[in-house]
Amino acid sequence: MPKLVVKNLRKVFGTFEAVKDVSFHVEEKETLCLLGPSGCGKTTTLRIIAGLEVPTSGEVFVDGVLVNDLPPQKRQIGLVFQDYAIFPHLSVFENIAYGLRVRKMPEAEIRKKVHGTVALIGVENILDAPGKKLGLSEMQRVAIGRSIVLDPKLLLLDEPLSNIDAKARERMRTELGKLQKEIGIATVYVTHDQLEAMTLADRIAVMRDGLIEQMGTTSEIYNSPRNLFVADFIGSPSMNLIDCECVYSGGRVVLKSGDFSFDITEFGETVRSKSKGKELVLGIRPEDVSIDVDKTDPKAMESEVQLVEPIGAKSIYHLKISGPTILSKDRAMPEVKVGSKVWATFSKNKLHAFDKKTEEAIF
Repeated sequence: MPKLVVKNLRKVFGTFEAVKDVSFHVEEKETLCLLGPSGCGKTTTLRIIAGLEVPTSGEVFVDGVLVNDLPPQKRQIGLVFQDYAIFPHLSVFENIAYGLRVRKMPEAEIRKKVHGTVALIGVENILDAPGKKLGLSEMQRVAIGRSIVLDPKLLLLDEPLSNIDAKARERMRTELGKLQKEIGIATVYVTHDQLEAMTLADRIAVMRDGLIEQMGTTSEIYNSPRNLFVADFIGSPSMNLIDCECVYSGGRVVLKSGDFSFDITEFGETVRSKSKGKELVLGIRPEDVSIDVDKTDPKAMESEVQLVEPIGAKSIYHLKISGPTILSKDRAMPEVKVGSKVWATFSKNKLHAFDKKTEEAIF
């Protein structure tokens, strides 16, 4: 039985429908990430699960029990806030023990549970340190420890890394990933950061305007986006998307955009059966666009380099190809500079096409 089941969740604030019809489940030991831009409904969904918001309609089951009418403290859910909410005047031990003391648990049992928890989260050497002296990573661990010491059925994390600088975020993302695996509690993780989601989640639910656009593993979301929104939102840099007209001529199927043309004859039957019209969007990720200073592939397209962004062993090249500007993420080539002529090749097995009217994926 899943640890969490959310059925047809809906939340309306006045005339604004924040969550429209959201359903998903989380298995034991699984981490599900609710990913999306600000205002998409992910935090509202989390707050409803936690009992901090009342749903307009829909149901929430925790470990098989309907919890819609239960207050937060009776849902057996651990919640880690964005700012960790560590008590600055209390020691690490007392921060973690706080919830147990509220429950009036015997002192011997409190000490046993706290010591078991600190060994798991790796803060046993700073038990006497006051909250105000802790570093960000330590605060993160203490906040999670304070939640899991209560033996929750489910752990909710609300953008726990969003207020941290990039370097610290990278380090703490790694630590959090290790900690999640060690704890093994079913987790719902809310973030707007796709890298966090792709690093930490077993499955990702991509949200937009109160709805889940696509749910799946990192690989499924990245390699098989269901629509234009998911294709554009996932990936850094974003997927190249080219508005095209589909032209059928002499048995060939060609996508055209100004002077740019690209033969997709091998996908012709799929396009005919799935598209609603001739307007399509061709998609290709920058890492699937390779470049060379010589034309080594007969299908390579001549292009002009407009900008080079060095990123270590690789560079991001902004290319002008007969009209549209395309990004290529390829090996660093010192000889390729702004104004250089290069030959770009699209990996045919990595192509995507979307119907412009419906925004749904064709292939």
